[in-house]
Amino acid sequence: MIKRHLHRQIYAAIIASLLLVVLATGVVFSLTQRDGLDRQIYTIIARLTWVALPPATAPYDEQAVALNKLVEGSNLAVSLYDKDKQLIAAYGKAIPSPTDNFKLDGWHRHRGVRGFRPVWVTRLPDQRWLAVNPRSPNDTTPLIKLLLLLFSITLAVGLASYPLVRRLTGRLQRLQSTVDIVGSGDLSTRAKVEGHDEIASLATSFNDATDRIEKLVESNKQLLANASHELRTPLARIRLGAEMLKNKRDPKRQVALEQDISELDGLIDEILLMSRLDNQGSSQKLQSTEQIDLLALVIEECSRYENCSVEGDRAELLGDATLLTRMLRNLLDNAMKHGTPPVLVSITAGSSILLTVTDNGTGIPKAHYDSIFQPFHRAPGKQNVPGYGLGLPLVKQIAEAHGGSVEVLKSRNSTFSIGVTLPRTT
Repeated sequence: MIKRHLHRQIYAAIIASLLLVVLATGVVFSLTQRDGLDRQIYTIIARLTWVALPPATAPYDEQAVALNKLVEGSNLAVSLYDKDKQLIAAYGKAIPSPTDNFKLDGWHRHRGVRGFRPVWVTRLPDQRWLAVNPRSPNDTTPLIKLLLLLFSITLAVGLASYPLVRRLTGRLQRLQSTVDIVGSGDLSTRAKVEGHDEIASLATSFNDATDRIEKLVESNKQLLANASHELRTPLARIRLGAEMLKNKRDPKRQVALEQDISELDGLIDEILLMSRLDNQGSSQKLQSTEQIDLLALVIEECSRYENCSVEGDRAELLGDATLLTRMLRNLLDNAMKHGTPPVLVSITAGSSILLTVTDNGTGIPKAHYDSIFQPFHRAPGKQNVPGYGLGLPLVKQIAEAHGGSVEVLKSRNSTFSIGVTLPRTT
């Protein structure tokens, strides 16, 4: 397939449009302005000629001399015929006698003569015929002048527009080169944003998309590496327990083995959920949504825990009940494992919903506030606490999937709080 360059197509479209304007102008001028102007001029010529010429009964030689004196020095070719269309005299090349049935008054095109500019014929009051040809070797008609002017404008516009068109498409070609580089696997490459138009917006959108793809790929790589590491521990315990059960059946060992399998199943479930949310993206719609009473959902979930209380306003939002339940459960598990009871869950309903989970623990150093939302992160001193460091990262992903956000709130009175902001529907 022949490659069609965009800049050539745009440039050809500009030139073709200008040429069409030239041709249309020539046709309109030819059909309207020129004929009207010629008719007015020739009407005056006919009257002056009839007044200046000898009468129709005068000898032909006398009429010829008078016609030559009248037209001499002009760029016109003029022929005079009698009423029977016999040539009396001619200035310049003789014009063929009129053969059509012309009306008795006014000027008419000579149908027997073809050319770029028409030959005009009229009948004088004394029944003689006068034919006028405006062409001459040195004459440049107004239409030709107009067309030359328009062609000159077309040439000037063509020369001036080519660099502009080339610059415009050059930016597209550079953007295409960047896309090809990213497509080959180099996700660190970014397109250069040039200008402030749609192409610049396209480059910005491409860079944003590439940023997200790079972060997603890095996140998946990190998740895979950390998951591979974390899966080894329960798998090793399961393998060891299975070997020991071969030799002697021990109920305690069997219970521990079942716990390890359950722990491994929970870890895999969380990894799969994180992967699904990553692939879905925070900007994408949730797979299933419904109107949810958040206060009722919190009360139901808190009833599963001891030393957990709820306060706040009733608020509804559009979301996925299963994901929101997982988010609440992870927040409460985190407070129970890493904090100190009692735990308080509060809901503040304004233009948005603020869900706050507060425990009476000492919290974590401020330097680790952002890190606790990274997969498999363990705060200092929490290495031996059960879990894999996926709870809060899942909270962050679920909140963003609902168009919200999560943050660590400032501790006060020896308490530690995590706040989740969600959009409110009613």
